[in-house]
Amino acid sequence: MPKKYTFLLIACCFGLFLHAQQQILGTMTPAEDYKWLIAYQLGPGYQNYVADSAVKDGNFTINIPENAKTGVYRLVYAIPQDEFYFDVIYNGAEDIKLSFSTEEGLRFHNSEENILYNNYFAAVNELESEIIQFYSTPNTNPSILSNIHKELDQLQKEYETRSKGLISGHFITANKPYIPSSHENIETYVQHKKEHYFDALDFSDPVLQGSAFLTDKAVNYVFTALPYRKMSAEELEKEMQANIARLGRILQPHDPQFKTALLGTIWNQLTQNNYNSTADYLYKNYLKTLAEETNDTELLNSIATYNRLRPGAQAPEITWKDKGETKKLSDLAAANNYLIVFWSSTCSHCLQQLPELHKRIKDIPNITVLAIGLEDDGENWEMESAKLPGFTHGIALGKWESPYTTLYDIHQTPTYYILDKDKRIIAKPEDYKEAVALLKKNQ
Repeated sequence: MPKKYTFLLIACCFGLFLHAQQQILGTMTPAEDYKWLIAYQLGPGYQNYVADSAVKDGNFTINIPENAKTGVYRLVYAIPQDEFYFDVIYNGAEDIKLSFSTEEGLRFHNSEENILYNNYFAAVNELESEIIQFYSTPNTNPSILSNIHKELDQLQKEYETRSKGLISGHFITANKPYIPSSHENIETYVQHKKEHYFDALDFSDPVLQGSAFLTDKAVNYVFTALPYRKMSAEELEKEMQANIARLGRILQPHDPQFKTALLGTIWNQLTQNNYNSTADYLYKNYLKTLAEETNDTELLNSIATYNRLRPGAQAPEITWKDKGETKKLSDLAAANNYLIVFWSSTCSHCLQQLPELHKRIKDIPNITVLAIGLEDDGENWEMESAKLPGFTHGIALGKWESPYTTLYDIHQTPTYYILDKDKRIIAKPEDYKEAVALLKKNQ
């Protein structure tokens, strides 16, 4: 399955309209795994539907409309769409014939643009792997490394010439690698590679801006342009923050919406890798202002939700009525851990899982379970909650309109959160089995 942040093919968009219909056609294997393909034309921060095709016995043909724009098209073959896709360059002058295999990935059988692009990046990656291999093994012969660099330089010049005037040429030229003029030890090479990282990149190029290329380059810089030495976790995050500061200076004169999308992607990558200190640095110093300037409320809400519910955060307050008395999460008696369960008495999964949870939780000492029912009314909830006497129960009327669905980012019931003794969030289990396992582990 292709991953989101790879250099498979980079999305770009041109405003040139065409006057001839072309096709994207090929095979998908194993045939039984694929039923349809949808083609989207990509642009800066968006994707527009263009055409689709059924996949019959592993074969498909997508007819591109005559007025379709050139650029890179994303072919989606399953849901979620941001995971199951591959990209192709479409220049409007040639049909694209390809084969896609679950095991072997994507191959092109014609299309100058796509074959040139793929061959270039495959060749560059191979030579750069040889450079890494040279530095990774004891080797005192600098001529070996010099020959690799000469080959890399010749390769770059050859492909820049061959791709001149093509869509792929923008990316091949922008990807020009650092090539030292003389032998360098690994520490110097890494430092110079970092210093020259942005030399060939033109952030004002509309072709590059309308693609994932610059974003991928920026993400790679933040995470990997690091000194060649051992670092503590704190030192690593400081280096990444310094990288973000340099990137911020480079991006300063460019379009705010472009910058917001690019830095938003970096923020997502940082949080997925639990670099929360660096994510906070990026947000406070760059992203918050940009998102407000571009009125990107979706991004602002996403960041607010993550910060509110991330590991280590104080669990948001929950209140409920018990025999006319207002109760609070913050007032619950001391325990080693707390398990919050958002459920519903009309949810079949909840009625299956909660009795099992109730049974298994008895074996874990000093645990408090707070079960909040998201309900339309209280009648059924009273009957079902009475079957779970070991839990502390509360009801939130309004069901999906309850404020807790937003406060705790609830999209399904049951939803679980585990808190520590200070009522700070430590985990969001997928189901009651994971919740029980984590609670036992924390004993």
